[in-house]
Amino acid sequence: MSKFLAGLNSEQKRAVSTVKGPLLVLAGAGTGKTRVITHRIAHMIANGIPARSILAMTFTNRAATEMKERVAKLTKKKKAVEDLTIGTFHSFCVKALRQFSESAGVRKNFGICDADDQLVAMKQALRQLRIPETVIQPRVCLSRVSLLKNRLVTAHEYSESANEMKSTIGRAYEYYDRGLQASGLLDFDDLLLYMVKLLEDKKMLSLFRKRYQYLLIDEYQDTNGPQYEIVQRIAKKHRNVCAVGDDDQSIYGWRGADVSKILNFEKDFGESVIVRLETNYRSTTQIIKGANLVIRNNSSRHDKKLKSAAGNGSEIKIVRLDDEEEEALHVVDDIEDKSWEPGSSLRDFAILFRTQVQPRLFEQQLRRRQIPYRLVGGMSFFDRKEVRDILSYLRLIANPSDELSLLRVINTPPRGIGDSTINKALAVAAEQQLGLADVFKRGADFPSLSATAVKSARAFIESLEGMSHRTSGPELVSLVKGLVSEVKYKDEIVRCYKDERACSTRWDAINEIVNMAEIHARQRNDASLISFLEDLAINATDDSDDDDSGDDKVTLMTLHSAKGLEFKDVHLVGVEEGLLPHARSIEDGDIEEERRLAYVGITRAQKGLTLSYTRSRARYGQRAATIPSRFLYELKGKQVPDEVIAASAKMVEPPPPAKKKKKVTRRRKSARKR
Repeated sequence: MSKFLAGLNSEQKRAVSTVKGPLLVLAGAGTGKTRVITHRIAHMIANGIPARSILAMTFTNRAATEMKERVAKLTKKKKAVEDLTIGTFHSFCVKALRQFSESAGVRKNFGICDADDQLVAMKQALRQLRIPETVIQPRVCLSRVSLLKNRLVTAHEYSESANEMKSTIGRAYEYYDRGLQASGLLDFDDLLLYMVKLLEDKKMLSLFRKRYQYLLIDEYQDTNGPQYEIVQRIAKKHRNVCAVGDDDQSIYGWRGADVSKILNFEKDFGESVIVRLETNYRSTTQIIKGANLVIRNNSSRHDKKLKSAAGNGSEIKIVRLDDEEEEALHVVDDIEDKSWEPGSSLRDFAILFRTQVQPRLFEQQLRRRQIPYRLVGGMSFFDRKEVRDILSYLRLIANPSDELSLLRVINTPPRGIGDSTINKALAVAAEQQLGLADVFKRGADFPSLSATAVKSARAFIESLEGMSHRTSGPELVSLVKGLVSEVKYKDEIVRCYKDERACSTRWDAINEIVNMAEIHARQRNDASLISFLEDLAINATDDSDDDDSGDDKVTLMTLHSAKGLEFKDVHLVGVEEGLLPHARSIEDGDIEEERRLAYVGITRAQKGLTLSYTRSRARYGQRAATIPSRFLYELKGKQVPDEVIAASAKMVEPPPPAKKKKKVTRRRKSARKR
């Protein structure tokens, strides 16, 4: 028996040892999915399969890094791990598009624009079309366009719609893409789409099929249209594809994930081996029983039932409170009481909620008690103004056509190039079909532009061009340092932030970019400015990369953010119709994904689980009676009353004004320092 099968249960052994042909591993919550994946890769290498022929795809950088580290530890073969291709879909596509840019139809030095750049590009597209933001908000339009790309719907197809709003979005989509292409940029959806296009080339498809004989896809339930196409095309001939996932945890439909892909795996790849990992090593019997009772009500799912290896524990608690203030008070009281028990730490506790607006009252109570906490999903390092500014400068050096980056920093710090000059230059660029940088370089040809501003802009652009020769690995750190000095960015920090402490914090962020450049240059033999920016762009999308879960703090997070994590004690709050399930999903008839969200929340708990709901909650600025979530009935194995469903369906409209209630006096514990 292979040493990589030792210590695995029978289900896990079958998943690890089945190497040839299509394999679907239905990995329920807490069933040792990562262990199975890494042991499978190690088992394959030990049995003579070349590491270079294995392609393992993940959805987060953290998962990819953990996978590499575990395989390295198991195999003790450094060369084998180096030959493996393990990474996110996006990082895989970036490398392929760089290598075969001509066949893919992209510039070799294309830039990757982040969410903020995308928003700017969409605003420009709507302005060009003279569509006011009152008709459609840029952020909403961008979200729709992303969803269309993830469903492989083209701008032309959508703009041809008879529906006026769809047609408007389709035209905005077209102008948005046109703007990115003019700047030599791809957004994250484009990385996948151009990879699909690359695989349409028979020569390229043959090359990728020959190289990658074995595919392993983690979190298969989260694949969208382009990701599915990439897997299908590469694996179609040899059919050595292992998909690992759990349709019961498919919760990203709103951003293009298609649960039907995992449900139709056998249909797509032919006769397949299906292994169900059903032994949960995380949660008690009571928690697993509750999770099973809820999720069994979904009709579109693979049949499976988790069983607990952790044994009996305390019963799941369901608590009803007067209102959201009472709910916050109760939850924080409970956490504070339990945190003083021997062996308890604040990091053992999590408060999970459905919407971004719910945590405010919980934060208020935690601060009042001086209980440390972390709110997952706060401002990322990459969202800081100073970080975005410096990265825009660097992107501009790497790609002088990057108009979005130029617009961000052309007057940061101020150089006497005002909005009026920039708007006139943009108008000239559109009329003459020139890049914005070219307009400023040829400023004398356009009398409408201020000569002083043009001179300043030209000097700025030329100074950045003068740095473009210092973009290779050894000079990367000196380039970043020299850039910060050349553009006098310290002056910008002092100008924007009068407080000395704030200035120091902002300057620390700049120094961190320099540190990141040093690490990148040291770790990669082929380091360059382009590879550095590429790594930063890919890492900036990974929500978990700034995780500080090692600190002793209570965790507050949305259910979407909680997937893949576990806590000893979980409070799932606001379990009411309109919140969980969310009113929008009730209106759209998408209850099954909401039920999967509830299932994800329940299965985060190891030992203690409390679900809470209120009698009333502020809604549309008024106090309104609430309806207990249908999932609470299902958790008890009861039939959901018809009146709950009927009342829930009416929640999309604002409720009538409610009568004022008498204020309830609440007990308050004294703050205790830790």
